[in-house]
Amino acid sequence: MPAHADITSDDYTLTFGQRVRRARERNGQTRAVVGGLVGRSTEWVKAIENSRLKTPRLPLLLRLADVLGVHDIAELTGDERVLAASYTKSAHGALPAVRDALTTYRLGDSDEEPDDAADLLARVREAWRLWHASGGHRTRIAVLLPDLLGDLQHAARALDGMDRRRVLVGLVEAYHLAQLYLSFQPAPELVMLTGDRSMSAAQDADSPLAIAGAAWYMNHVFRDAGERHEARVDLAMKAARLLRPDDSPEHLARWGLLHLAASLSYAKIGQRGSAERFWDQADDAAKRLGGGYTHPYLIFGRGMVDAYAITMNADLVRGGAAVDVASRVDLMSLPSATRRSFHMIESARAYSLQGEQVAVVHLLKKALAISPETARFNLFARSAVTELDASRNAVVREDVRYLKRELGVLSAA
Repeated sequence: MPAHADITSDDYTLTFGQRVRRARERNGQTRAVVGGLVGRSTEWVKAIENSRLKTPRLPLLLRLADVLGVHDIAELTGDERVLAASYTKSAHGALPAVRDALTTYRLGDSDEEPDDAADLLARVREAWRLWHASGGHRTRIAVLLPDLLGDLQHAARALDGMDRRRVLVGLVEAYHLAQLYLSFQPAPELVMLTGDRSMSAAQDADSPLAIAGAAWYMNHVFRDAGERHEARVDLAMKAARLLRPDDSPEHLARWGLLHLAASLSYAKIGQRGSAERFWDQADDAAKRLGGGYTHPYLIFGRGMVDAYAITMNADLVRGGAAVDVASRVDLMSLPSATRRSFHMIESARAYSLQGEQVAVVHLLKKALAISPETARFNLFARSAVTELDASRNAVVREDVRYLKRELGVLSAA
């Protein structure tokens, strides 16, 4: 997910090119990186920014907004009538209920007996199982989250000692679920809210493991908030230093996860050497854990590290390398339908860099079949289908129509 740039301004005299440049520079992206990710040259990006080229047609404009992390095309065009969300971002039906659960404070329940800590943690584990299972994972979690968050918050206030710390760790994980539910939803302020709350609860619990998990998810939050890569890497490495990777698989897995976060942050801004160096450290952690290890809910392990090599190379605009990795990684071995679908979409993104439309359509259909609610709310999947529809490729025309219908993508004007 790219850094979402808030470039709204009272200065309505800014040109389209000036808005593009400001978003790109805020993200720390080079022209070469942006050009590669939208399938254009460095000179094309320069010409756009210098207003030598006009605003591109809608499919390419949508791709550019996605790469720059802009939620609303109006932030680039200055036209309030054009909304990127109409084409690339769709709200889940239960978003209002989840929003209420996160912004409603349960007051006056101090006399109520809290649920047992062990029972609450069992509910958190069940919620994670449902998130990673096949089918409507967002819908299932949206039903559970309001009561789960409320009961954990009440128990954290009412209990003390070790039970309180255990409940706080469970609350951290529940906030992670909320963050995942909110990913690719038109509610960036809620993503920031849950990220901050998860880190606060982890620190309150005084748990290095919980802090590490919160730092992994806060890296995604920082990208959404437009924080530069230095802040993201600094957070990941500070959390990693709290861990003891030689002591247990749990510590080693989270240590590897944080180095993977740093790798992805560097890849997003085109720093190949740093991206590969941190990926190598994550890879080493996965090797030490063994081929049969996968973290029960963070899913860190051999399969996840290999799959993220697709994302790393795609973000580095190394389409050939990304496709090479995608052709060798067995995504179906990942014990999470949501992860399998997400990385299948990332494989499609790799093939799109090579202009292989048939492969892109094939992989998007597979991702949709594996986890419909992952594909329907994925920005690349939605923008790619819009672009494929505009290309009028007869070979994939019927499949693209199917994907448009299933993803709920509107036709480009």
